[in-house]
Amino acid sequence: MANVVANVVPIERLCEHVGETVTLQGWLYHKTGKGKLHFLQVRDGTGICQAVVFRGNVPDEQFEAAKELTQESSLRLSGEVKADPRAPGIPGGYEVDVRGLEVVQIADPYPISPKEHGVEFLMQNRHLWLRSSRQWAAMRVRAVIVRAIRDWLDGHGFLNVDTPILTPAAAEGTTTLFSIDYHGEPAYLAQTGQLYNEANIFAFGKVYCFGPTFRAEKSKTRRHLQEFWMVEPEIAFCDLDGLMEVEEQFVSYIVQRCLAECDAELKVLERDLTHLQKVTPPFPRIHYDEAVQRINAAAAAGELVPGYDDPVPAIEWGDDFGSPHETYLAAQFDKPVFVHHYPTQVKAFYMEPEPGRPEVCRSVDLLAPEGYGEIIGGSERMSDAQKLVEAIERHKLPREVYEWYIDLRRYGSVVHSGFGLGVERTVAWVCGLDHVRETIAFPRTLTNMRP
Repeated sequence: MANVVANVVPIERLCEHVGETVTLQGWLYHKTGKGKLHFLQVRDGTGICQAVVFRGNVPDEQFEAAKELTQESSLRLSGEVKADPRAPGIPGGYEVDVRGLEVVQIADPYPISPKEHGVEFLMQNRHLWLRSSRQWAAMRVRAVIVRAIRDWLDGHGFLNVDTPILTPAAAEGTTTLFSIDYHGEPAYLAQTGQLYNEANIFAFGKVYCFGPTFRAEKSKTRRHLQEFWMVEPEIAFCDLDGLMEVEEQFVSYIVQRCLAECDAELKVLERDLTHLQKVTPPFPRIHYDEAVQRINAAAAAGELVPGYDDPVPAIEWGDDFGSPHETYLAAQFDKPVFVHHYPTQVKAFYMEPEPGRPEVCRSVDLLAPEGYGEIIGGSERMSDAQKLVEAIERHKLPREVYEWYIDLRRYGSVVHSGFGLGVERTVAWVCGLDHVRETIAFPRTLTNMRP
């Protein structure tokens, strides 16, 4: 096809070229037709559109080539863009009247078909499953979430400071560490960048790190991955109340940005937008004490966990919440809810205890509605050196690897706070996905490390 690569236009911008002759290059998603017509569903990474191949409009050899196309064959085509509200696609409403077709490669028989496939099969073929419209939509929403995260933080005075992936000590608990050999010395893949970020705030005031984190959790729930991405802002001169204000502004911006920019993708995912549209400040706030009372009252009344046939389980004061507890609590509100002042015994060693109530700490989790649970965990950090030393000893942690961290409290210590937002859980919530394995291109689960 002569001059086929001229005027290549992405499918998502076909609306700007109605009546013009353009070139598309991509892959065959689906094909129907017979006789003198072929209807090609073509995807190019930005969307899917219908391309109509009529025998009289292309040379015979190109028409026959279209007839031989298999799913995922790569191709280029040129033709006139036409507006038609009935035309299928993402976004729909536009199709290309093909006047030239070039087959780049005929694909082998494609292993993923419209029929139902098991999760194990799809995970083994993740490198191909990514091409499906739902996975395409989820990855594009993820990209918008990542941009929104950076845009909000960069626009509110936070400096991105990268933190180490290899660390000599635990931050979130010693039972979920991936250990490695660091030239004969034990080291670990980072669970969080938070401790290093606390050093960074004394240089820059407000900072964030953003990257992969690792938790060797023996969990197969729909909320857990072994490797996931987390953004962790840390703020000097900020207490727990100020932290919650930052979190609700931050999360609201992310969600509203997705509603504004991801209309086509959310339609592909068949996402009910009702709950997302309500994600605006302020968010409700309840104390852990009240949360326990609510849960146990529901358990005593025989209430069911929303969306499940199981009764709400009772909880002892001092225990951490399980998924049914978080699901029940979040369902009591029409937007995300803060639960604050958790028991000290279920939180990390560095969290500031509540004055007068050392059995609780100045911590907060943000619970998303619709059963998605905790998407943010944060706290006011200990700012007193001696108090931190006592906490390290109480948790039986090796003091020598935390000496630098204790040092931060000796040279101009201030009240400071921070939080971590898990990207995959946020993507699952915004997209309405059942499992976090669909929120990252190549998920690492307890049972899956390939491809």
